[in-house]
Amino acid sequence: MKILHISDTHGFHGTFPDERFQGIDVVVHSGDCSNYRDPYRNNNEVLDFIEWYKNVPVQHKIYVAGNHDTSIERRLVTPGHFAQAGIIYLENAGTTIDGVKFWGSPITPSFCDWAFMKARAKTHAVWQQIPEDTDVLIVHGPPKGVRDLSFDREGNLEMCGDLSLMKRCWALKDTLKLVCFGHIHNMDGVDTNQGVAHYSRTKTVFSNAACVYDGRFDLGLTSHGNILTL
Repeated sequence: MKILHISDTHGFHGTFPDERFQGIDVVVHSGDCSNYRDPYRNNNEVLDFIEWYKNVPVQHKIYVAGNHDTSIERRLVTPGHFAQAGIIYLENAGTTIDGVKFWGSPITPSFCDWAFMKARAKTHAVWQQIPEDTDVLIVHGPPKGVRDLSFDREGNLEMCGDLSLMKRCWALKDTLKLVCFGHIHNMDGVDTNQGVAHYSRTKTVFSNAACVYDGRFDLGLTSHGNILTL
């Protein structure tokens, strides 16, 4: 199975080159198709994305929401909108495609007033829902320590991923094949977030497919995602 993983397109979905989808079996988008915090303006962005996504020439398309997707959290855009467009929407739920088991969640640790967020002390309960036989985990934010570098308010680099999520991925390290996320973009001073990570003590592959550069949305898409083969 060949998977194209994309994330954090923030309204620039329509500029993906058509050839990027050639030979792809499943497209996975791990959140933030939109940008505006206001859910009513956000609604138009998400509906425009759905119209584009349904026409992507790939048989299977999955979407997991991100923290910018406020209209989905408010249910101005519903899972039914995705289903009617032939898109698989996952919110703390799973699906199986050609024998490969996917499970997705939009939850990220709280940061300002955005969508689908929980306090770090409470995300553990979400990750415990991940089935033991999951092949591909789709989340919006990264596990702690995996392509998750950002700057704190004092300008110091920190790993801002979710420790509870990392612990759950490690518990599943013998069976979990792929973890897809975004949320933490490349930015001035950090050009290593977007991409794929491998580790010696697990066969799990970690993919950060954030497609725009933080603070420079004027550049449009700076990545066309990651292609992975299971």
